[in-house]
Amino acid sequence: MDWQDLINAVALLLIFEGLLPFASPGSIKKLYQTMMETPESSLRMFGLASIVAGLALLYLS
Repeated sequence: MDWQDLINAVALLLIFEGLLPFASPGSIKKLYQTMMETPESSLRMFGLASIVAGLALLYLS
């Protein structure tokens, strides 16, 4: 892996992260409100699951 791969990965992340707010700002506001009401432990578990899934994908590729 070189620096260009990392830059491409970050660019794709930014593109995907920007799709929902661009396409449907009302939905993202509702999602953020729901997240504010969600217990921190649930958010941490979701974050951990995302990390594990990402690591598994990296390992398998």
